[in-house]
Order: sequence, then C-alpha cells, then structure tokens
Amino acid sequence: MSGVVVIGAGPGIGRAVAARFAKEGLPVGLIARSDVGTLGLEGVPVVAARADVADRDALDAALDRITDAHGIPDVVVYNAAIIQADAPGELSVQGHLDAWAVNVVGALNAAAKIAPAMAARGSGSFLITGGMPVPKRDYVSLSLGKAGVRALVDLLHLEYGEAGVHAASVTVDGPVAPGTFFDPDDIAEHYWRLHTQRPDEWEREVLHSQP
Repeated sequence: MSGVVVIGAGPGIGRAVAARFAKEGLPVGLIARSDVGTLGLEGVPVVAARADVADRDALDAALDRITDAHGIPDVVVYNAAIIQADAPGELSVQGHLDAWAVNVVGALNAAAKIAPAMAARGSGSFLITGGMPVPKRDYVSLSLGKAGVRALVDLLHLEYGEAGVHAASVTVDGPVAPGTFFDPDDIAEHYWRLHTQRPDEWEREVLHSQP
C-alpha cells in the first residue's frame, strides 16, 4: 500500500484523518506550513514535509518527498483552507486572491501533480475538505472557496474518473471540536468510507451536518 497524503495536516480534521488511515496500516505523508512532526502517529511509516500550499513549487517538492518515500499515494486528502470572517466588499482584491489560492488552487495543483499517476495506475482517491453548503454573507471568501471546491471535484471526476480516480469532498457544516457532533474523529470516518467505495458506489460529496 502506498498510503495517504494529508495536505493541511495539523490538529483537528487533518490529524484525525491521518490517524484513521494509519489505523488501517497505511503509510502517512503529512504536509503543513509549520513543523507538525508526526502528529503522534505510531505503527506506520510517517513522512512530514513543510510547504505553503499557495506556493506550487514548494507543494510539488513536498509531494515529491513523500512519493519518493512511499510511492504514488492511494489517497490524497486536501484539508488546507483560510478560514476568516469577511463581509461583501470588506476584503481586498489581494486578500481574495490569497484565500482562493489556498482554498481552491492549492487543491487543483495537488491534483494536477498526483492524479495523472493515479489514473495511470487505475486507482486512487482525491478527497477535499469542503464546507459552507449554504453561502454565508459574513464568510464571503470561504463561501466562494467552498463553492469552488465543489466545481473542482466535478472537474476532477470528469478528467480522471473513468481512469479509476475517485474525486469527492466532505462538506463539514459546523465548527470542528472534539466531543461535539463535529468531532474530528467522527468526520474522519467519511474520508475512509469514500476511499473504500467501489466505483459503482462513488459519491462526490458527503455532508456532515447537525440533524
């Protein structure tokens, strides 16, 4: 098994997803802007690399480091996002560009780097953490970014789906916190389930929302 790569690794969903896949014995690659170490993961090989996902060269280098160690991953989880409150007209043009670069373009670049090799192999999952099933006027840049994620998942499915690459998003409709309905360990189960679906079962979006 070539393992999982979690981009945007850190406490919360990133660590929970890495731990969920490690539980199944998959090697883990971690990419974050800061040094996250191995996030306390044990029992499987772990490679951690630092990169700003808005820097394509740095992201490519981090992915190369992990694939050199573990091979082309079975699954990539893109969990990076800029989460900030901003009302219509409040954020500068550069501010919107910076948010879009992390929330959407980083995922696109990671897919462009890894998905063709997955397609050549005939299998793989590219999963993105989504949110904002309904746009919120006090979170404009994030609402736009999560809408972009949905479009990106559809585009990746069109490009690589027939070759065996499962593109999907996990839409989290609430604040992530341990011990709540939005416990990261519970949310992580969605990623494992999506990864293990047969092609005839593929979902492109799973919504984790309060009943």
